[in-house]
Amino acid sequence: MLVAAKVNGPVFWIAPKWQRDHLNPDGMHPYVKPQNFTFINPDRPEDTLWVMEEALRCGAVPLVVADLPTPPSLTAVRRLHLAAENNTGQNTNAPLGLLLTHGEGGAPGVESRWHMTPAHSPTAQCWHLTRTRARTAPVKQWLVAKTRTGLKTQPHPMPADPGNKNRHDHT
Repeated sequence: MLVAAKVNGPVFWIAPKWQRDHLNPDGMHPYVKPQNFTFINPDRPEDTLWVMEEALRCGAVPLVVADLPTPPSLTAVRRLHLAAENNTGQNTNAPLGLLLTHGEGGAPGVESRWHMTPAHSPTAQCWHLTRTRARTAPVKQWLVAKTRTGLKTQPHPMPADPGNKNRHDHT
């Protein structure tokens, strides 16, 4: 939702049809306009990446998110890179593709890898955001806090083990 709040235009959210978890518009509303989202639920696992590739290639959607049950192969990630770089849309900026993977795995060949965990307190909504991998930048962590005027981000010391429960990969 934090990334979607920064883009101007529609967002495609792709998740397999059999996946039980769905985004709640009431939970999205403080960060984004739920009406900007199009939810796509393919029947077959291989169709999830195909839909993402086609959405990136068309260039009409600035953000495409795929919630994947398992990390894609290096070949699949490379195809997504090429689709985003060679989009045929009118937008001069390449669309952004986010791969959400679960568990310990992360997608090979991604530009960067991120991990976010809640750090809420009784008086504040906060998250630890960690860049666990980037081609041109070191590992770094921030504390993201919700304020009355939006979100505030500040550098945060690295914990001993940032965890790997919900990786967010950027293609």
